[in-house]
Amino acid sequence: MITLVRTRTLRALRADLADAETRAAAARTDANQHQQAAELANDSAIRAESTIEELQDRLRRTIANEARAVGELAALRAQTLLDTEDRAALRMLLRTVRKQAAALDRVYVLFHRGALHSVHASMAAAEAAAEAEGAPRSGWTAHAPGAALPAAAEVTWCVRPVPLGHAPTA
Repeated sequence: MITLVRTRTLRALRADLADAETRAAAARTDANQHQQAAELANDSAIRAESTIEELQDRLRRTIANEARAVGELAALRAQTLLDTEDRAALRMLLRTVRKQAAALDRVYVLFHRGALHSVHASMAAAEAAAEAEGAPRSGWTAHAPGAALPAAAEVTWCVRPVPLGHAPTA
């Protein structure tokens, strides 16, 4: 069978073919551009995911460092408070020692039946030591200054003040 086509129809078909080929070429160009854009978007998404993972890792390390720093700060604050308390206690002890060193111009010698028993910084400490050894709690007498002291051997327990730098007299 033979088909007859008019020239005008043939020209119209050829024009439509050329137009379709032009649109197909433009569509291929658009498809290539969209493919390249999709590849760029995919690469960007991969880089973004990598960056997010790296930033999340940094954030975890920063949080851990911050927690460690908070713990160290708490320990340092506690240590500072202890150091402050230690300094205050040391100042108090130093004041006490200075007061005792300044006031200690004599010692109190405890005799038992005339023999040297112990030496103390105060009369009360000497009496307490004698009481710990069995001396009665009462009956301690003080002698008037300038009055003759009984011999140490005549008294069971005797406390005598001795100026520092001098030998005791019995």
